[in-house]
This record gives sequence, C-alpha cells and structure tokens, in this order.
Amino acid sequence: MAKIVWTEEFQEQLDSYIGNASKEFGRSTAHRWAEQIAAIEHRLELFPTSYSPEYLLRGKDVLYRACQLMHRRFKLIYYYDETDDTVHLVDIWDTRMNPKALIKRIK
Repeated sequence: MAKIVWTEEFQEQLDSYIGNASKEFGRSTAHRWAEQIAAIEHRLELFPTSYSPEYLLRGKDVLYRACQLMHRRFKLIYYYDETDDTVHLVDIWDTRMNPKALIKRIK
C-alpha cells in the first residue's frame, strides 16, 4: 500500500475549505468533505495511479494527477513517487478559479 503525505499547503487549504463549509452550509457538508477525502485517500493507498493526469499541469517535472470532489467543484491535485511508493497530496483547486492560478501555485 502506498503511503499518503499531505503537504502543509494542502492541509491548510483543506482546513480552510472544511471550516468554511461548516460555517456556511453546516456540519453535514463539512462531514461530507471529510468522508470524500478519506475515500480518496483509501483509493490512492491501493491504486495510486488510478486517477487521470491533470491536463493543466502537463509539462511539469512530475506527473500530477487530479480527482474531483464535492460535485466536481474542486480537484484534489497529487503526484505519485514510485521510488518510495508515496502519494503526495499537494493542492485542492476550486475549479471556478482561473486555471492560470493553479498552474502558478504548483511549482
């Protein structure tokens, strides 16, 4: 099974989105966020390359992949390091944002 590593930026974004969801839409929405993240993590542990490459991030040094969550309004961005069997969760992107913002955020 692959190891899952959250970057600090990913953790901060997730906390922010869950906190905002709880305030604006209630605990059930925040709980749904947590459930979806947990399900994605479980899938990535078993099948780290099962999601499609992120088209917007092609040409980067590593192959970034994305999976959709919260009714396709957000994308979880990650990459898989085969050498140490680790999935790095790097970003949560609000798909309503300008795509250039995602490209600039991913280094």
